[in-house]
Amino acid sequence: MAGVASRTVFTKPKVELHCHLDGAIRLKTILHFAKKRKIQIPAENEDELRKLVTCSKPSTLTEVLSKFRYYMPVIAGDREAIEQIAYELAEDKAKEGIVYLEARYSPHYLANCNVHPIPWGQTEGNVSPDEVVHLVNQGFLRGQCDFGIKVRSILCCIRHMEAWSLETVELCKKYRNDGVVGIDLAGDELMNAESHPGHVQAYEIAVKCGIHRTVHAGEAGPPPVVCEALEILKSERIGHGYAIINDPVLYKEILQKKIHIEACPYSSVLTGACDPDFTKHPVVTFKKDKANFSLNTDDPLVFGSTIHTDYNIAADYMNFTERDFMEMNLNAAASSFLCPKEKEELLNFLKTEYGMRQDFCH
Repeated sequence: MAGVASRTVFTKPKVELHCHLDGAIRLKTILHFAKKRKIQIPAENEDELRKLVTCSKPSTLTEVLSKFRYYMPVIAGDREAIEQIAYELAEDKAKEGIVYLEARYSPHYLANCNVHPIPWGQTEGNVSPDEVVHLVNQGFLRGQCDFGIKVRSILCCIRHMEAWSLETVELCKKYRNDGVVGIDLAGDELMNAESHPGHVQAYEIAVKCGIHRTVHAGEAGPPPVVCEALEILKSERIGHGYAIINDPVLYKEILQKKIHIEACPYSSVLTGACDPDFTKHPVVTFKKDKANFSLNTDDPLVFGSTIHTDYNIAADYMNFTERDFMEMNLNAAASSFLCPKEKEELLNFLKTEYGMRQDFCH
């Protein structure tokens, strides 16, 4: 498979909207904190750890998610580690030419107190989901100052952890002026939200409070999961969304309403969500139909990739031109969860860097 890109096909500034903080940790950082915290992991160096936690061929979403159990106990519940992974993600993305990043994570998955059950087999500690958000915000803030990138957070609800969702939306409210711009729902799409009222209630609060909303839907799940995200959860964007092309009525609605699709091509093949033949990927259809979508990495640690991996796939197998990349990034910026003033500043910056007129219609 594609792996880490050996070349850069699009050198201009980029926007990324779908990247999981806990799926984008440096190998050396995991090894460092494993040693520091005296936590045993079945790897002694980066090569061994890479083989353990990365996927290099098409698998299943379940298999991909199983990789997290090897390294998350090393990071979760440690203040220094949590802030450091946020800081390092800002640095890594800045080096990839990302000028605006929305990174997502579940505060509860990085906590070890005030959370039930305590994740990853940890013993109870003193890092709460609330403090996790504060620590991530601090890491991103330092990274923005040092590397010239703008980073915002999206907090994830987890489908099989309904009890966490109300606190997640409350944290979105608390930190909405301190780096958090939206809420997400991730996890097993076969667990529909309608039969889990905690998720629905959290999204109703988000709508009422003006908190931006995205939902993982149509990745491993069928089109009705996307319908539920749009109609019940009032999602403004769709994470992945590949299944929509199998429902002509739904797809037409998404095109007409210009609902943004956060596509992750390389990820989608390694999770088994899409055909390994990239020339048949739903993104090819999205591009042909002028859909509103972006290209994203999803979990670059687990897929051994960078943003260049996905851009190279788009160029090599989907006939993307530089103009296509520019228009796609303008769509991503316009669909970001930034406030109107910052969004306009981002769009104007990109248009200037792309040599486009400020009144260019994206």
